[in-house]
Amino acid sequence: MGDLDASVSYWVDIAEYDLKAAEAMLATERYLYVGFMCRQTIERFLKA
Repeated sequence: MGDLDASVSYWVDIAEYDLKAAEAMLATERYLYVGFMCRQTIERFLKA
């Protein structure tokens, strides 16, 4: 069961990183990259 928890934690950590990147891109008005990073975030949360 520990491996499953580690795998979920891995994908959640990456998703949260991507979301912070999207927020940074939003602040600098790089909207195309905001959309891309949000998509990455959703995919990685689903993998978790």
